[in-house]
Amino acid sequence: MSNQLEELCKSLHLAHVARQTNEIEDESKVAFLIQLFQHEVNCRAALKIERFQKNAKFPSRKSLDNYEWHQHIKLPTAETRSELETCAFISRAENVVLVGSPGTGKTHLAIGIGRKACELGYETRFLRVSDLVIELEKHWRNQTLEQFKKRFDKVKCIILDEMGYVPFTKDGSELLFQLISDWYETKSVIITSNLEFSQWNRVFVDPRLTAALVDRLIHHAHILSFTGESYRLKNALSNTSK
Repeated sequence: MSNQLEELCKSLHLAHVARQTNEIEDESKVAFLIQLFQHEVNCRAALKIERFQKNAKFPSRKSLDNYEWHQHIKLPTAETRSELETCAFISRAENVVLVGSPGTGKTHLAIGIGRKACELGYETRFLRVSDLVIELEKHWRNQTLEQFKKRFDKVKCIILDEMGYVPFTKDGSELLFQLISDWYETKSVIITSNLEFSQWNRVFVDPRLTAALVDRLIHHAHILSFTGESYRLKNALSNTSK
């Protein structure tokens, strides 16, 4: 039991206490300290998760617990669902691309994965692509782009929501491309989009840049296709029929 107490002291960085753990002979005192320190470890872990989820700036409290894996989601492999739910892909810096009709659960799934990533100790950020491009252009004009990029140094999972809803300027397209290129094979990027890859030219001005961006995103990527009727539209129609 003293070994367990010593390990807890090390995890809490209690160097001086750790050196004394082997001197404690009373088993009841050892058990009490283990319970006390374990509680401290658990509380620190919970606060870390809370901090990560707050910093991620998720737009809602949706999670994997209340996510419906419906029949209109096409998974690339039988193992994909487990890869996403356990966030195993993040340790390999692999990407996830969720493509399909609006209102079919793409953003909900992305948020759910992001929350799970926070629980597992991965720093995560949620960004709407249009907002990110505005930020990039602002920092580029103010010559603070490198400082802005440093905000993502410790981030391991980045969710880019709604790619394709708003077209970008040439500068915006190039800045976004540069940023995603910086993250290539060092971070996991989760993208939601209502456009197939062949339609991304509508958003990005330069076809060659579009091709290069898609190439980086789909390399080492899990690509899910969403079809079917919009949940929001279905609920709206259901409410009006009552």
